[in-house]
Amino acid sequence: MTSPRRRRAAATSVALTAAAALTLGGCATEAGADDSGRLQVLASFYPLQYVVDQVGGDLVDVTSLTPPGAEPHDVELSPRQVREVGEAEVVVYLAGFQPAVDTAVEAREPAHLVDAAATPAVAEHMGEATEEHAEEDEADEHASEEETAEADDGHGHDGQDPHFWLDPTLLAAVALDVADTLSEADPDHADDYTTAAEALGTDLAALDTELTDGLADCERDVIVTSHAAFGYLTERYGLEQVGISGLDPESEPSPARLREIREVVTEHGVTTVFTETLVNPKVAETLADDLGITTAVLDPVESQTDDATDYRGVMEQNLSALRAALGCR
Repeated sequence: MTSPRRRRAAATSVALTAAAALTLGGCATEAGADDSGRLQVLASFYPLQYVVDQVGGDLVDVTSLTPPGAEPHDVELSPRQVREVGEAEVVVYLAGFQPAVDTAVEAREPAHLVDAAATPAVAEHMGEATEEHAEEDEADEHASEEETAEADDGHGHDGQDPHFWLDPTLLAAVALDVADTLSEADPDHADDYTTAAEALGTDLAALDTELTDGLADCERDVIVTSHAAFGYLTERYGLEQVGISGLDPESEPSPARLREIREVVTEHGVTTVFTETLVNPKVAETLADDLGITTAVLDPVESQTDDATDYRGVMEQNLSALRAALGCR
């Protein structure tokens, strides 16, 4: 992950690019024009693309601003992508998660916009997470200024965990907002979007039940992860997350933090350290090797790394990995 200074520089660069794109916008075709007749939709990264695809089906043509397998937090937009943000009939994004996307949205003002962070259920959870984070900071009187800054150097939202989609019920709530906005842009198919969103909600409720039942009877309830990206998942399913790093996956854990992790592993009988698909596993693998335990992959589903496996499939893989690590029956 890039440093905050580099992120600010990148955001400034995109803002200038966006301004230039505004000048060129007069040469562009009409926003969202497409010979297929499908609604042209931009999603900022994979989980939101998945929702649009499921809700819109054949009625939409959805493109992600984050390439498959890429780290979404630090995505940079080309001038063409910035232009497309203004030309798309619908844009679906998560405010505060991707600075370049935030800048482009502000500059181009899409005709129809869905901000997942504004979905009431998501906003409520993020607000609770912010309060909890503030209480932890106040309680931790011995934390150094450097450690506190490192903890807050996360993925937007003032240092709170933005990975709401790891709770399938929250993703289902966003799907309803997506259906409402697609219906505004394409009222002739409003019933189709509503029906599809309800069907997705039913499927995600079934996934939620699978996860709840699958993690209900386990020998352990503590998971050690390479960074603290799984707060929504662990909160939903009664687990405890211990991140080697904080919200920033590229922050280096201090020797004191590594000692704390070793104590957690010993105290709770942890058998597995979880690595991630888009994060360098070296620190986690070295720690696991030193402690004589194994590693496994827990995917935060930020990007689709395998075209054959969608959001639901990855979450089912996560369930299998967790059940094996936690000794679930």
